Amino acid sequence: MQVLKDRIISEGVVKSGNVLKVDSFLNHQMDIELFDAMGEELKRRYKDDKITKILTIEASGIGIACIVARHFGAPVVFAKKSESKNLDGDLYTSPVYSFTHKKEYMIRVSKKFITADDRVLVVDDFLANGKALIGLLDILGQSGATVVGAGIAIEKGFQGGGDALREQGVRIESLAIVEEMGEGFIRFRD
Repeated sequence: MQVLKDRIISEGVVKSGNVLKVDSFLNHQMDIELFDAMGEELKRRYKDDKITKILTIEASGIGIACIVARHFGAPVVFAKKSESKNLDGDLYTSPVYSFTHKKEYMIRVSKKFITADDRVLVVDDFLANGKALIGLLDILGQSGATVVGAGIAIEKGFQGGGDALREQGVRIESLAIVEEMGEGFIRFRD
C-alpha cells in the first residue's frame, strides 16, 4: 500500500533495537484518513470472507481495528492486557510477550464476545516476531471461531514472525512489509 509506505518513509523514525517509530500517524497521533484507506484496502483483500468480528489487542491496534470494522460492518473485540473489574464471566486467556515493553502479559477476551459461529479477522498495527498474533490465534482456537486471517498495517519482515506464521497456514495481509531498516533508510519487501 504505497500511501502507507510513503508515510513510513517521510515520518517514520528508526531507533536502536529495531524500533520503527510511527507515532505521528499510526499509534499515538492517528491519521483517520490513512486508517480509512487501510480499512478499504483490507476490505478489498478479504471481501469474500464473510467476516463477523474483528479481533485486536490493546492498545495501539484498537484505532485501526475500529476503522477496519466499519468497512466490514462488524464489531471489534479487543484482548485486554490487564485484569479489570468490568471484565467478568468466563474468559479465554493466552500469554503474550511484548517486544516493545519487554514483558509478558496475559491477554483476556470474554467468551461471550467470540464464539464458534464467528469468522474473525485479526487486525493489528505491527507484526514483528509474531507473539501478539500467536496469542490472539490461541484465543480464537480456544473459542472454535474460524480464523479468516490477519490484517497488519506494518510488518517487520526481517524479524520473521509473519513468515513463520504463513508457513503454518495463517493468511496474513500486511499493508507494508519492512524488509530492512537502519539509520536513514527503510527498504520494503515487494
